[in-house]
Amino acid sequence: MSLVELIAQADDRALAAGGLACLDRCVPLLGGDDEVLRPLWTSLADPAVGETWGECLEQARAKLPGLFEEPGEDQAVRLARTMLATAPAVPAGTEVREWADVCSVASLRIHRLLEVMVPAGGADGDDIDSRREGRTDGMSPLVAAELRRQVGVLELLAGTGPGVGGLRQVLAVSTEGRRVLRAVVSRRARGRS
Repeated sequence: MSLVELIAQADDRALAAGGLACLDRCVPLLGGDDEVLRPLWTSLADPAVGETWGECLEQARAKLPGLFEEPGEDQAVRLARTMLATAPAVPAGTEVREWADVCSVASLRIHRLLEVMVPAGGADGDDIDSRREGRTDGMSPLVAAELRRQVGVLELLAGTGPGVGGLRQVLAVSTEGRRVLRAVVSRRARGRS
């Protein structure tokens, strides 16, 4: 099943977890540490997720650098800021579905922009939408890995449900992806200096 189909079939909590996982993997671009989004993950495990999510979201936003674009900021950072800025106050309904979709696209674009073999301006040549629909031939390795993570997260939640066990597994997938992205960002910074 394609990523687009998985998103279309996911329930609110799975969508919130999918969007949060994308944001979590991209936190290194915002200068956040590995724990900055932990309260949001914890709120997803709470049966009353709608009551705690908004407060946890505001705490995360306060700990991360501003939500507004900085002069000279690159496109990957702007995309990560968009994921954080557009997160809904309540992870339910149309808003969480739209946010999960925005996060999916943004995270794939970020990975495409950070691909070592791709020049900074080369990201638009890769059709992210067709990748999300299942056409994966010729994908760059970093984007392919991110697509697999996104599909894996939604398949996992469809199979186990968004309970604590399923969320732990999703968090493990996200943590691995964050480490990969942190290493790529670090290599990129070294290459610029």
